[in-house]
Amino acid sequence: MLFDSHAHLDDKQYNSDRQALIEGLPGRGVSYVVNAGADMESSLRSIQLAEEYPFIYATVGVHPHDAEEMKDQDLLSLLKMSRHPKVLAIGEIGLDFYYDNSPRESQRKRFADQLELSIEADLPVVIHSRDAHGETMDILKSYSSRLKGCVLHCYSGSWELAEIYQSMGFYISLGGSVTFKNAVKTVEAAKNIDINHLMIETDSPYLSPHPYRGKRNDPGMTALVAERIADIRGMKMEEVAEITSKNACRFFGIDATG
Repeated sequence: MLFDSHAHLDDKQYNSDRQALIEGLPGRGVSYVVNAGADMESSLRSIQLAEEYPFIYATVGVHPHDAEEMKDQDLLSLLKMSRHPKVLAIGEIGLDFYYDNSPRESQRKRFADQLELSIEADLPVVIHSRDAHGETMDILKSYSSRLKGCVLHCYSGSWELAEIYQSMGFYISLGGSVTFKNAVKTVEAAKNIDINHLMIETDSPYLSPHPYRGKRNDPGMTALVAERIADIRGMKMEEVAEITSKNACRFFGIDATG
């Protein structure tokens, strides 16, 4: 059983073959996919996919890239979306100081707004953090006692930071970058994190694992992420797949026995 805890199957890169791809995922060992919202439109599309396919679930939220365009009334719309039975988290939200597509003050404001939203909705959060690890940590620390749960998606920070997140009860999710030759920090985190705090993902259609780097990613490639983590930790791939799937079900509140 593979659980892709973060994908974007609503992305236009799948417009030509989305249905066939999704319908083929169970045959490739994928039992669950969480499709992540990144703006208001993709949040709605994520819900639509979750309604169409029983093994797909959704998150809703506005990515830091679009923080400047976010309106106050969008928070009410997101709260309404969060009441959908297949919406399992608020995200992806956070800070991105690498691209700075939105001014940093706008990013900070909408990050805080959506953390408050998650508390009101009683849902965990899915965090995007790029070149903003220290500030993301400071903000999440200030909210940690009030959050239902938190996962650092496609984690790229140090093991030292991951250890602090782990001590706060948060989860770390690793994607295709753990297979890259230059991913020293990510490999160190993969080796040392308590496996009961670990999830795996693809961030499809981005960040395809080796040897498909540069090509379109999809949830079926979660297996390559699990294989690399198993190699790093000296485990069997099936063990990594089973444990990370159970972790994701626990985090997102999915009853895998149903």
